[in-house]
Amino acid sequence: MEDRFFVNATSETPEIILDKIKNEFIISGKSMPEDAREFYQSTHNWLETYKEKPNQITRFDFSLDYFNSGSVKQVFKILCLLEEITESGKDVKVTWYYKKGDELMLMKGLEFDKFLDLTIDVRES
Repeated sequence: MEDRFFVNATSETPEIILDKIKNEFIISGKSMPEDAREFYQSTHNWLETYKEKPNQITRFDFSLDYFNSGSVKQVFKILCLLEEITESGKDVKVTWYYKKGDELMLMKGLEFDKFLDLTIDVRES
């Protein structure tokens, strides 16, 4: 497994940083790819491998300005993988950032927190 996975942001896709060595896991920007499943597949694959030997503590930040319905499903899948890491006895700290006044992103963060056995710290950025 590579210790680092990186995707540059575009006008339609987020920046993705998955860095096991620096313990830096970030998805930020806009997420509205034409095919969200295909776009996030490499991220899911990396995290599937990572969850086999995760860090003792994984800090994962989501700072999305917008995401389409296809991306919602893919972000949920990422959160499910993080939930599996906690089930293995490791600590996962998820922070969900939303911009002031962005009720949709606030509600999505709270919704994810409610439906998963994973603590999500929902914060205004």
